[in-house]
Amino acid sequence: MIAAMPAKDTKRYSEIGVLTVSHMLNDLYSNYLPQMLPFLMASLQGFTVTKAAILTASFSITSSIVQPVFGYFVDNLGRRWLVHVGTLWMAVMLSLTGIADSYWMLVVLSSLAGLGTAAFHPQAASMMNVLGGKHKAVIFSIFVAFGNIGFAFGPLLLVPLFQAFGLRATMFTVAPGIVVALLLFFFAPQIQVSAKAIPSLRNVLASIRASSRQLVPLVAVIAVRSMAYTGMLTLLPLFFAEKQLSKIAASHLVTIMLFSGAIGGILGGFISDRYGRKPLIVASLMISTPFFFAFLATQGTLSIIFLALAGASLLSSFSVTVVAAQEAIPDNKALAAGISMGLAGGLGGMAVIFIGRLGDVWGLTQAVYVLFSLPVVAGLIGLSMRKQHTK
Repeated sequence: MIAAMPAKDTKRYSEIGVLTVSHMLNDLYSNYLPQMLPFLMASLQGFTVTKAAILTASFSITSSIVQPVFGYFVDNLGRRWLVHVGTLWMAVMLSLTGIADSYWMLVVLSSLAGLGTAAFHPQAASMMNVLGGKHKAVIFSIFVAFGNIGFAFGPLLLVPLFQAFGLRATMFTVAPGIVVALLLFFFAPQIQVSAKAIPSLRNVLASIRASSRQLVPLVAVIAVRSMAYTGMLTLLPLFFAEKQLSKIAASHLVTIMLFSGAIGGILGGFISDRYGRKPLIVASLMISTPFFFAFLATQGTLSIIFLALAGASLLSSFSVTVVAAQEAIPDNKALAAGISMGLAGGLGGMAVIFIGRLGDVWGLTQAVYVLFSLPVVAGLIGLSMRKQHTK
């Protein structure tokens, strides 16, 4: 006879499940705007690659740069409501993009939507760190993997929706956000925080400065990887359209890359727990660039296999870099998540505007070549990281 699972463990795993599913939807919304770009290119006069990059970067910047601020308060006060309010806010803002009557209104809505995911991620990451127990990297990699699965579902679900009903169909996409916000409201975990005064900014900066030898190269690695990742999400749909692929076929290729990245993220968590954070981060980034170029150089099934391997390699370090940041600043885990998932990602997001300009001046193919070269640059930066001991 099999013994029943203790009620405490059942509650813990159900809370992990709620956060993981909510992260999947949250990141599906985070990959919302890139799916609109081919349709906007066809419908908005004067919609250039640079404007496409500004639009996606506006979401990336607000969703990222503000995360350390939320993380600072989450570490000291706890703000459970951030996960459900942030999710609902982002869903509402993005659902309005299809009826925006100007490009700059799109940019404003995109920027406002980014605040929702900026609120969600540090609080959810802090909750997952507590719930992860002795297997933080593995549990967190699963959490991140479901986010990447949400990214992967974005092209698969949104492109057919927009193609069938037009961009005004965005109004209907608020419904999943409402459902998940309610789920989080009732079932997100209550994480206790110690009743202490919020530390001064000076103390927080001193904590960051003490960990700077590890944080600086780590932030640089994440920023360059984010530049490659956000740039690919922005430019690949336009690149595939330029190569005369249908919107559906292009969405399938992006989905393959992202879904493979989700699997790579889970494997990366296991590997880093066993062999260390630095070897996984450096090796995975260094090999992803050759895989991306092999994708361009081949055709058919072999090309798709190389794209899947490239996506898995690029994203296998995603959760690992967050855990590495939390280990570097152990007393400020939400702040560490905000820096690694937010600030560093935002720096990369801002740089995407430069890549978009390259696409207008040099052509999309050359801009994609630059993007595919960036992971190996991130890997070389990662060589300067200190080796961290896994726990």
